Amino acid sequence: MTKHAKSSPESNTGSQNSAVDSAADETTLDRRQLMAASAGLAGAALVAPQPSEAGGHALGSRFGSGKTYKSVYPHDSFRDYMNDLERRGLVMRVKRIDQDEYEMAALAYRLMDCVGMYEAPAVIAEEVKIDGEWMTGPVVMNNMGHWDTEAIVFGLDPIPGHGAETYRMVMAHLDKMLQENDGKFPMIPPVEVGRDAAPVKEVVVRGDDINVLDFPFVKSNPADSARYVNTGSIFTDDVDEGKNFGTYRCEIKGPRRLGVNPENGQGAWRAFMAAKRRGEKSVRISIALGQDPITWIISGSSVSKDGTDELSIAGGLRGKPVEVVKSETNDLMVPAHAEMIIEGVVPLDQPMLPEGPFGEMYGYLGLRKEENFYMDIEAITHRRNPWILNQFTGVTRGFCTAPLEATATYRLRKFQPDLVALHTPVESTGITIVSIRKTKAGQGLVVGNAIAKFVPISKVVVIVDEDVDVLNRTEVMHTIGSRWQPYPAAEIIESARGMPLDPSSPDRPNSSKIVIDATKQWPEEGGPDVYPGLNRTLLEEQAPQSFTRLDEYFGDLFDTWERQRRRKI
Repeated sequence: MTKHAKSSPESNTGSQNSAVDSAADETTLDRRQLMAASAGLAGAALVAPQPSEAGGHALGSRFGSGKTYKSVYPHDSFRDYMNDLERRGLVMRVKRIDQDEYEMAALAYRLMDCVGMYEAPAVIAEEVKIDGEWMTGPVVMNNMGHWDTEAIVFGLDPIPGHGAETYRMVMAHLDKMLQENDGKFPMIPPVEVGRDAAPVKEVVVRGDDINVLDFPFVKSNPADSARYVNTGSIFTDDVDEGKNFGTYRCEIKGPRRLGVNPENGQGAWRAFMAAKRRGEKSVRISIALGQDPITWIISGSSVSKDGTDELSIAGGLRGKPVEVVKSETNDLMVPAHAEMIIEGVVPLDQPMLPEGPFGEMYGYLGLRKEENFYMDIEAITHRRNPWILNQFTGVTRGFCTAPLEATATYRLRKFQPDLVALHTPVESTGITIVSIRKTKAGQGLVVGNAIAKFVPISKVVVIVDEDVDVLNRTEVMHTIGSRWQPYPAAEIIESARGMPLDPSSPDRPNSSKIVIDATKQWPEEGGPDVYPGLNRTLLEEQAPQSFTRLDEYFGDLFDTWERQRRRKI
């Protein structure tokens, strides 16, 4: 077996990949520099004026070049995409980091503390200490954290320093696709290539030579039950359920065994249960890791509700077919440019195994499960020196959300035509903010109820008027505080379909929910006879020249202040 490289503390820690070696070195940090940089960022976070969490009025980003840059698009591989991010200044490099002491997990939290979920860079750790050994990576995290990645994955130029505007631009781009294709994304079927054209077949390991523990999969949190493969796309093909791939956490149970954890009702769960009902004794699956960015987004999103081949959707969004290759031990076609494929058998006629706990998307420790599917690994194929992506679930953004929100908005408008925009903040799982074009009394509660019952993740549904930017948390919170009256503009739903991972629910997957109608309440809804004008709106209306005049010199004024502030930190 060709084992993934491990190294001693004295070893050379240079990068394994020339494409990334060619990038600028200014974001490369050793451990001592990392601690200093973290302290500096913390100080800046305490002193500097912060942009809105959505980035809508940011003057600039602490990470990113601030320049427009034409991508090589589409990204055929994870490496192509990461190289694109690095050339744009959106990658922090760490030469080595000790995950036995959970330094990588701490780095994920510290970046969120200092620059926030939507401004944090991706991180490439060249060596990671795991179970007492230094293992050569790279191990990557936060690959789609920064706002700019929403545009980059689609070959669009971000609007420098303006995350919310960038996001709206991408949403408009995707909405145009949906409008032109009757509510669906365009499709280009995948193209099969031979083994010699598939980088994921560079190394093939079978039988007793398999040891998944030889690869730098980490234990993300000290309370987790084990190391996890937590960014794999699990490919299934069922005669009744059709083809599917989705991202489910996989607990490493031994050298040749992984837990497989689709939640009740998810694609793989339906495929396993359908096979079990037919009396089948096992199901063969393949798990793809290190996917191209569009395939990764689709793996974590429900953009297809009708069984449409998701690889064809990925091809349509990329404007180019996904190249696929046949698995070694089954007939499943998998991405040829992935970093790794893990193939195996999921027994259906054997007792299931315990799994977890694991730190989940809500930021809380998930429950231990007494019975969970598992797979026995029969083959691993991978690129030489495979790149490993670890998702610090519940800490950083997992994937770009524009395709999911564009799809949900399009569908909801079919029966709520006055819906203007919808946003579910990743850092506030369970909260959904919706703006509407209000045309009648009671409309806010009607729309909110429909969404709460239709969308499982929407536990707190906030309805605002169309003049409120759903991407601007400050505006939304100000609106709740100044326009909302808890009575009568709220409604509690005692039980509806929720998220099975919600730590607050005593009756998973059901949840109670609340609708907050923070639109201006009309007199017939119990609101005031007259709403006073918003001060900023009045300024813009009555002194329209004010911002134009100020903006002529504000940039220089702010830059001067920023330089002076930094000299004092």
